[in-house]
Amino acid sequence: MMDQRIKVDIPKSEIYKNYSKKILILIFFILILGITYIPIIVIALTSFSTHTSGYQMPGVTLKWYRMLIENKSLFNAIKFTLEITILSTIISTIFGTFTAIGINALSKKWKKRIIMMNNIPILNADIVTAAFLLIIFQVLSILLQVNLIAEYGRLTTLLAHVLFSTPYVVLSVLPKLSKDNDLYDAALDLGCTPREALDKVILPNIKTGIFSGALLAFTMSIDDFIITYFVSGSNQNFSTWLYGNLRQQRNGQWNQACAYNTILMIITFVGIITYQLIKGRRGAKK
Repeated sequence: MMDQRIKVDIPKSEIYKNYSKKILILIFFILILGITYIPIIVIALTSFSTHTSGYQMPGVTLKWYRMLIENKSLFNAIKFTLEITILSTIISTIFGTFTAIGINALSKKWKKRIIMMNNIPILNADIVTAAFLLIIFQVLSILLQVNLIAEYGRLTTLLAHVLFSTPYVVLSVLPKLSKDNDLYDAALDLGCTPREALDKVILPNIKTGIFSGALLAFTMSIDDFIITYFVSGSNQNFSTWLYGNLRQQRNGQWNQACAYNTILMIITFVGIITYQLIKGRRGAKK
């Protein structure tokens, strides 16, 4: 039989319309990329600029990266930031994971109530949470007859970060638990003890939710300003240090801040690329 092909004439107006749609989508995509990445590029360039204000680039230098360590106030702020972030991420991930497991074991009625209560800190404005925590610490200071924020600023900051990070971990872990509600019972029926069912069945099955919750907690903690400003006392994390020194712009403070942000961005990009490569290799093996 002869190959018969049906030729369809598409009106030129339709062709132009499709092209215009593609062009608009491309422009929108480029615009979003520009809004997202131009500030990152500017920060990176500023960290290498010899100009102390950071908005010009007459030359290239690496001295701002060296001064991250020499500048004691900035170095202490970065150290404080990383200490609080790492500790609060670990603690909130553990608390959030076991809280989610406990919530999942409740009846539907109580589960909805507890999830609603868990969502309140997330929906609250940071200034409301900060003011609430400040009042709580002041009341405890009166009861204990010690100024908690002034004398134990590290502890109050850590507690505050754990409190506002834990709900995000709970929300990340709960959907993973809801997918396989019968796993725990199945493990018990097969002879596992409750501890073995938790260690060998439940936790491995929800590890992706735990990991994403830990990332959320880390992200929320490392750049927090408002809550830390209220409860840290004389201690400063990077955000509060930047707020106090940004207006001065002396001795290359802004350039040093950009150098720190550039290091964080490089670590983040390397981590994402490494994770995607590992994930791609595992997918190829399967």
